[in-house]
Order: sequence, then structure tokens, then C-alpha cells
Amino acid sequence: MTEEFPMTAADEPGPGICAGRVVIVTGAGRGLGRAHARAYAAEGAKVVVNDLGVGPDGSGASGGPAHDVVAEIRAAGGDAVAHGGDIATSEGAASLVRAALDTYGQLDTLVNNAGFLRDRMLVNLDEDDWDAVMRVHLKGHFLPLKHAAAYWRGEAKAGRARHACVVNTSSGAGLLGSVGQGNYSAAKAGILGLTMVASAEFASYGVRVNAIAPAARTRMTEQTFAQTMAAPEGDGFDAMAPENVSPVVVWLGSEASAPVTGRVFEAEAGRITVMEGWRPGPTADKGARWTPAEAGDATLKLLAGAQAPQPVYGAR
Repeated sequence: MTEEFPMTAADEPGPGICAGRVVIVTGAGRGLGRAHARAYAAEGAKVVVNDLGVGPDGSGASGGPAHDVVAEIRAAGGDAVAHGGDIATSEGAASLVRAALDTYGQLDTLVNNAGFLRDRMLVNLDEDDWDAVMRVHLKGHFLPLKHAAAYWRGEAKAGRARHACVVNTSSGAGLLGSVGQGNYSAAKAGILGLTMVASAEFASYGVRVNAIAPAARTRMTEQTFAQTMAAPEGDGFDAMAPENVSPVVVWLGSEASAPVTGRVFEAEAGRITVMEGWRPGPTADKGARWTPAEAGDATLKLLAGAQAPQPVYGAR
């Protein structure tokens, strides 16, 4: 089921922090992507709305969702165009970047958001379900990133470096793991590594790359969080609305966030958290080769002084 969020005055385009920018949002026909696309338009951006219109498991396809979001943005006075290509193919990703350049003459921000779920416990997970989820999440981040960066590199070499931004979408499952989501967790963890590498490699082109780990009520989470993510009645704050995540995504895709790069942020309800990744903890150095028994004794002592890891989602 697609959540319905009517346009409000806050959604109406104005000068905004993204005025004059051209933004691509993948998977923007529903849920978080839809919220991001509308929020960028409300801040003055021209938006390329990409969506294949597939089901929650990646089956089927329809151009309707992308065109619906474009219609919503235009009805509010904004500027948007739909793109229905498969961004997990090189041709589809290249055509996505071309759509921005052909329509608006530039590209400033890429928001990688497209994805779906095929949840199984690992012993029951089919190879096809593994490949499909890795393809849409990880390859579907890599290819748009590659083609967008090629354009930005060319601009930089021509002396026209842009204040370009990429916002990738990971997950708490990528940070901690999630029982029954081995494929999804692996893909989302891979996106974090991709973000770190891209932020370093693209810095010389003037491109900043960050990632978010959002939590919100979407088609992908409505079954898992059916109780805790129910929308409130009346005028109460809807803590799990996708729109709550979009403000930090819009800020990260604007010039206002310079020089933030190589960072990961959790975003949920009214909370934003800077995530701090792997860092060296307790260390022992013998200065020579350990025996297995010595290595075991040393490791147990190190673990006694280390912080316990946070639990995997769904672990008992």
C-alpha cells in the first residue's frame, strides 16, 4: 500500500536552499524517494523522478508512480520530469544522467534510494533472491554514481567544477545486521563502503558523497513495523512519516552542507545521528608471532576491555 501524504504549504517550491539545482532521485515513485523528490522541489530544485514502478519484491513494472510524483510537483508549481529506466543496468543509469542533462542542462545532486526486499532466513534464501537484492541496492547505487561522476569529472576538467553532491541510502540493517535480511544487510553494508571510497575518489572533482540510514514507514517496512510505525490519529506528530527523513537529505544535497563528505547519518522521526564507524579499540602487540594459545589469551583480555557490539536487529 502506498502511503498518502497531501501536499502542504511547506511542499510548495520557493527560493529554497536548492534553488537552481538539478536533482536526481532514484526509486522516487513512493515512500522515502517520493518524499525526497517533493522536498527538493519545495526547496527550488528541478527534479528527475526515477522509478520502475515495481512491487515491494521487485516484481512487475509501471510508469505510473514516477509520473504521479511529477504531476504532484508540477501541481504545486515545481519542475520535474519522469524517468522509468532500470538504474541497475549501465544503459539505464546512463540514460538517467542524460535525462537530467537533456532536460535541464546540468546535474548537481544524485540521491540513490531505489530498492526492494526479498527477506528469508539465510538457510532458506535462494540465490536468485540474493542476486536480485544485491543488484537493485548495491549495483543500483554504483551505476548511477559512476555515470554521474563521469559527467562531474568532465565538468571539473573543463574548468566548470560543480558543487555536486551524492546522498546514498543505507539502513540500520547495513550498520548492525538484521535477522532474516542477510541479502539486504550485506547490500546496505556494501553501500557504506562504496560511500567511503567515492567520497575519497571524487573529492578532486568537487563532489561530496554521504549516506543516510533512515527509518520510516514505507512499503518495505510496513509489515516489519506494523505496530510501532502506525500513523497517529488526529494532529499528533507522525514520527514514522517518510517526510521526516527528507530535510537532512535535502540539506546534504545542497551547497549549504559543504564541506561535509564521507559521513553516515541515521535519520528517524525528529532525530539525526552522526554514525561513527569502525575505529581501533583495545590492541595488544607482542612484537613477534603469537602461538594460538597466546593469541587466544590476549584476545580474551582485549575483549574484556572492549565495548560490546550493539545487537543485530531481531536477535534474541
